[in-house]
Amino acid sequence: MKKSPEDAIRYAREVVGGDPMARHLGIEVLEVEENFARLGLEVKEEYLNALGRAHGIIVYALADQAIAVASNSGGDSAMVLESKINFLNGVPRGTRLEAVARPVEKKRTIGLWNVEIRSPGDGLLVATCQGMTYHKA
Repeated sequence: MKKSPEDAIRYAREVVGGDPMARHLGIEVLEVEENFARLGLEVKEEYLNALGRAHGIIVYALADQAIAVASNSGGDSAMVLESKINFLNGVPRGTRLEAVARPVEKKRTIGLWNVEIRSPGDGLLVATCQGMTYHKA
């Protein structure tokens, strides 16, 4: 059964956005609307790669979580089937990152989402990610 818009947004923010891994990593849900999410994360020392930049794993985790929250905010239960990420710029420890997820197209059972990960302080585009989701109607 499809959730009401208010219930879907609450579910996306609290349940999906607060999953154990997201909490462990410190990913914060900053904004959720129907089929939209903005999440944030501060790059910690333990998130760095050998070059002292945010490891791709942490940038990808933020993108994946943004797709999960956005795709679950539209009323249907959703899960990520596939995703592709492009890393464009490295950022050092202490950098605040924000991921914004929006649908490219959402059909009855399949959705395609785009995520931009930026450093809001300077607007630097750190990565882009595209993900496909399955929606259980």
